[in-house]
Amino acid sequence: MPIRTLIYEDNTDMRGALAALIGGTEGFELSGAFDNCLGIVEQAATLRPDVVLMDIDMPGMSGIEGVARLKKAHPQVEALMLTVFDDDNRVFEAVCAGASGYLLKKTAPARILDAIKEVTEGGAPMSPVIARKVLQLFPGKPAERDVDLDKLTARELEVVKALSRGFSYKMVAAELNISIETVRTYVKRIYEKLQVHSVSEAISKVFLKNT
Repeated sequence: MPIRTLIYEDNTDMRGALAALIGGTEGFELSGAFDNCLGIVEQAATLRPDVVLMDIDMPGMSGIEGVARLKKAHPQVEALMLTVFDDDNRVFEAVCAGASGYLLKKTAPARILDAIKEVTEGGAPMSPVIARKVLQLFPGKPAERDVDLDKLTARELEVVKALSRGFSYKMVAAELNISIETVRTYVKRIYEKLQVHSVSEAISKVFLKNT
């Protein structure tokens, strides 16, 4: 089944380029492309995308607010931010809103396609500069002891740490010298043990200090 992708981008040329990339690539299907996300809840219900590619700075409503509304109404839809903004506040707000990945617009087209595929597999793709900022946002030490965290093995913690650096499943596999299928098995166990449903939630639970 092709990955159904819905685009929100107010720059006409960028929106057209993304639509052509997704609509013209085997394994992907363009669900729609809009210049604002004011109708995102209704559009997602009608167009049934697997992934939403979301700009941040758009007229009427920011992409971060759009993602928050999307995830509340359609939690099964993955959201991938594609923006020029790389400041800490925007990154943090996007992750908190429910974004599963965060790429800069200068990202190569092939990497954008890979990222769309990765979020459908539970990954959290990020541009390298964004991954560094995420590490700065999340303290290097584990959170205050949490009953769920105690359930993770040392290997599972290594997987979470690698994912927090923006690694794809393939990169995690290479880093830890294991197969991609083994990475997927670890991620599934991590989700179950931490009682989360996304990589961003898992990263937050492991690295953000409990309040």
